[in-house]
Amino acid sequence: MRILLFTGKGGVGKTTLAAATAARLAATGRKVLVVSTDPAHSLADAFGVPLTAEPSEVDALLSAAHVDARALADRSWPDLRERLRGVFAGAGLDALDAEELTVLPGVDELLALSEVARLAETGPWEVVIVDCGPTAETLRLLALPEAIAGYLDRMFGPQRRGLGGLLAGAGWRDAADSVATLAAHLAGLRSLLTDSATTSVRLVLTPERLVVAETRRTLAALALRGVHVDALVANRLVPKARRWRGQAAAWLRTRRSEQDSVLSELDASTPLSVRVVEHRAAEPVGTPALLALADELYAGIDPLDGLRAPGVPLLSVAADGDDYVLTIALPLTDGTDLDLVRVGDDLAVTVDGVRRLVALPLMLRRYTVTDAEADGGGLVLRFALGQEERP
Repeated sequence: MRILLFTGKGGVGKTTLAAATAARLAATGRKVLVVSTDPAHSLADAFGVPLTAEPSEVDALLSAAHVDARALADRSWPDLRERLRGVFAGAGLDALDAEELTVLPGVDELLALSEVARLAETGPWEVVIVDCGPTAETLRLLALPEAIAGYLDRMFGPQRRGLGGLLAGAGWRDAADSVATLAAHLAGLRSLLTDSATTSVRLVLTPERLVVAETRRTLAALALRGVHVDALVANRLVPKARRWRGQAAAWLRTRRSEQDSVLSELDASTPLSVRVVEHRAAEPVGTPALLALADELYAGIDPLDGLRAPGVPLLSVAADGDDYVLTIALPLTDGTDLDLVRVGDDLAVTVDGVRRLVALPLMLRRYTVTDAEADGGGLVLRFALGQEERP
């Protein structure tokens, strides 16, 4: 089973490219599901067929669906909310406080991600392609399993032992079981997202400096989350004017030259494969047009494995004499806004406003950070024992 997630800045054509990839994979004999988690669903428009929340056949071996996150929340979340509200009310909180504490942030997006995982696990699919929302929404979506797990741990961790007896009569056991089930589910989602052998992201962009700048920030943010990116796709490249003359041809040459310059800089700054797709005069709608687009995008390469870059672990440790060197693999640039703080046994790493607590490997927890620098491999930190701890 493979899962490919397509995302990018709004309006770059990620839905069309996700649909084209799905059509090409199905044409090579693989059983494929393409599903949209974007609240502004346009997957049905790309295929030119109506879609619902349940997978329906678009073509031989190809099915598609729209995830209705709001309907999932209305159906799945109320039961746990009622249990938790009873627990908090039984603990002496008034009704308003109990109601506020059961508002779990990001529940709609979490259920959308859970639905994708359910479809991947229960269906006959060899490949599941996910048409995600714009970049900012996708980053929030991919961060949710870890963020909500931390939220639940802060809310319930100490109370499971200390308040278990006190709240037994208020339905605490049922609520605790529900929370434990949710926590295990979140751990499974997190594992699925960070398994580079199963899940990878393809970032779609247009050859413009502002879009490429956001793409670079997204690469760093995804690496910080431990989510693997296997390729970049540059869409809507202006065709070459060749022997054309006149003002329109001059405009096309100038625009194409600028786009080529942007792509050259991008290609030099990342080891990832950068595929290009020229802008089309007619919008590609329907399976035949999508297959023609996929022919250009993949040009004889297997869409599933032909672009696949090896996954790099977020953390790696190497001994250097009595010290250790920790590398945090992040694709940083000269303009990256970076902050690093040690918080107990964790490192709080912030890259361009995206923050994550990274647990230090056990061997480094007695050591002190003595030096830190950024290079082509990411963040490099040197750890040494304090003088009082040295033998």
